[in-house]
Amino acid sequence: MPLESSASLTSISPLDGRYYKKTLALTTICSELGLMRYRVQVEIAWFIMFCEHSEIPELTPLTSSEKKFLEALIANFSISDAQEIKNIEATTNHDLKAVEYYLKKHFSQHPELVSKIEFIHFACTSEDINNIAYALMLKDCRDIVLLPLMQQLYSTLSHLAQNYKSISMLARTHGQPASPTTLGKEIANVCYRFKRQIEQFKSIPILAKINGAVGNFNAHLSAYPEINWTKTAELFIHSLDLEWNPFTIQIEPHDALAEYLHVLLRFNTILLDLNRDLWGYISIGYFQQKTLEGEIGSSTMPHKINPIDFENSEGNLGLANSLLSHFAEKLPISRFQRDLTDSTVLRNLGTAIGYCLIAYQSTLKGLSLLTPNIENIRQDLDQQWAVLAEPIQTVMRRYAIMNAYEKLKALTRGQHINQQDIQNFIETLAIPESAKSYLRALTPASYVGNAIHMTEQLEKYCSLLE
Repeated sequence: MPLESSASLTSISPLDGRYYKKTLALTTICSELGLMRYRVQVEIAWFIMFCEHSEIPELTPLTSSEKKFLEALIANFSISDAQEIKNIEATTNHDLKAVEYYLKKHFSQHPELVSKIEFIHFACTSEDINNIAYALMLKDCRDIVLLPLMQQLYSTLSHLAQNYKSISMLARTHGQPASPTTLGKEIANVCYRFKRQIEQFKSIPILAKINGAVGNFNAHLSAYPEINWTKTAELFIHSLDLEWNPFTIQIEPHDALAEYLHVLLRFNTILLDLNRDLWGYISIGYFQQKTLEGEIGSSTMPHKINPIDFENSEGNLGLANSLLSHFAEKLPISRFQRDLTDSTVLRNLGTAIGYCLIAYQSTLKGLSLLTPNIENIRQDLDQQWAVLAEPIQTVMRRYAIMNAYEKLKALTRGQHINQQDIQNFIETLAIPESAKSYLRALTPASYVGNAIHMTEQLEKYCSLLE
């Protein structure tokens, strides 16, 4: 039986079952396999740092043979290696110590590395390795998986904004008819919101530390008091393209991680807002959905084409944000110098990111199936001539006509007003003919302010955020 078919039927979580293919990009990053691979990478990188850049007299620079061997341990890390570590953990009951023993076993197979085995995991507490492993995991999640999809959402909407920039539509504040806008401008508003969060997400520093059991290099200095361990740690963290945190307890305090999660949560909230608006516009006929051959909308109503992609996205965003919010609130809190409550929580980071992944893909699919129903949008505008009460009373105010607002309120509020009613009222106004001419020419479709121009300027304004 194919892996995905088996997983679909036996997995407890839909991330590994029903949505297996949608979350495939995370399987080598956020899985137990991925975490082990990052741990192995960090342990080996720390060992190489000692050999190549430290002042430890017992170690010599690595030979080309040693380097190739170590590089292969990282590059060729596989399921069988992960299983080997799990087998060791069955005895140690300590996942990080199992990684250390796994590496010692493999180092012993290389004649030049045998004498250096005790410098594996040297002076480290488990959290020294774990916090860097998770930092690398989050960096890859952001750069390889999340940002490309976030950028795709932004680009897709930006393209639609330009395509629809001149489609006038009725706005609905409080769900009621309001001053007209354009379909493109409403999409452009979301683009700008997305861009702000994307740029913030890119700029969030991913912090890490490697300073021992309570953050003071106690063990390091006991063995080599002459070494500048602060400088060594900083160089090491930067060599992994991470930001160094010089002040920590046993754990890296996770403040920057909370910032990372909060930006992701805000992006998701904006996307959820978009999903609900698109759902609403579909329900009032502003958008048509393309039919897919063989797809069924309802088991009893054959005519249905439901906005399932936007609904699916909304549901998964709710799950993601619930987890992200809990992570951001919980992870920066640790009793005294360390408690273990963050450990099990961190193991679920991939779950939250998996729900994000499903949501982003669902919205993108939904967008690809939408077509504006121009006729319905136009007819809706034509039924709402009362929205011109705003510009008329504003022009009246310019020319000092008393009680302008109240006069338009009496004419329009709760009334069904048509074009002729508006034209008749304009003719009664004691305002210059040029102003009357402007108001006569005004229609709900043309009363869109600078919506078209602002949409055309979207790229310029978004570029200022970079």
